[in-house]
Amino acid sequence: MATAVRDVVVVAASAGGVDPLRILLSELPPDLPAAVLVVLHVAPRGGSVLAGILDRAGPLRAAPAVDGEPVRPGRVYVARPDFHLLLNDGKARLSRGPRHNGHRPAADPLFMSAALDAGPRAAGMVLSGTLDDGAKGCEAIDRQGGAVAVQDLTECAFPGMPSAARTAVPSAQALPVRDLARWILRQSRTTVGTEGQVYDNEIEQEVDQFLRETPALAEPGGELIAFSCPECNGPIYEQKVGTTTSRYVCRVGHAYTGDSMMSAQSDAVERALWVAIQRLEERIRVLERLRHSAGERGREHSLRYFHEEAERNLEALNTIRMLQSRIGRNGGTPLPS
Repeated sequence: MATAVRDVVVVAASAGGVDPLRILLSELPPDLPAAVLVVLHVAPRGGSVLAGILDRAGPLRAAPAVDGEPVRPGRVYVARPDFHLLLNDGKARLSRGPRHNGHRPAADPLFMSAALDAGPRAAGMVLSGTLDDGAKGCEAIDRQGGAVAVQDLTECAFPGMPSAARTAVPSAQALPVRDLARWILRQSRTTVGTEGQVYDNEIEQEVDQFLRETPALAEPGGELIAFSCPECNGPIYEQKVGTTTSRYVCRVGHAYTGDSMMSAQSDAVERALWVAIQRLEERIRVLERLRHSAGERGREHSLRYFHEEAERNLEALNTIRMLQSRIGRNGGTPLPS
């Protein structure tokens, strides 16, 4: 039987994840016989400073991934802002494909592509972060015979992502960050069979969608439900994952778990409320100008109408502001200053 070692390590982190990433790489040796591919949730225009931070953290060279470059042992490939990072035919691939769990880059596309490309040679790791991006990818790696580990939940600033990954893969080890570095070293020296990879049509189709040069609308499968996509307002299909979990996908390819869908909907509602607030404020200012003009011209009927209309709009504005404040306190996006 053909054998190999686990020479592909994919790592994901989000909120509270920069320090664990830095510590992790500081503990890895310069001759690590595995490539490390890293995704951190960052803003689309957040700059690509993470690669520099990780490059200075330890002896391994870390740099932003370049589309099409071969992935080699002893290197760290960092996802660029607003690009998914994937592994395909042993090469790093960058994709502007649909956001996944509200993020680009996201963990699941990288992890799923590593599961397909490297099979049992893949090792996945999830560090501090909110919600559950990476859980589906960890499940794919485990199903293909790879290994999964997460940061010890008691050590995480935000345990959501590693907790979700461990729920998806109950056998995943939970270790402190420095022990995770030793776990990577052990995995990179672990011999695995390479002939037992499982064909996974669902994951293959999903990864292919990210690798397409030209995006294409497609029926994602599952049940069409009365939800709309928070990203593009398109129809949403519910896909059953196991017996208790659902996943939500639109025709563009935006995909959400239950938690990320709820978070994305909360953000969408808050954005809509801010638009309503701005429009009402503008309308009140227009009404004030019209009222002032009517007063100067002695038009009592118009003056009274504009005053009453301004009062009604001010009442609506205060109601929406109170609602928006409550949504912000309950987990929506931070309120603009």
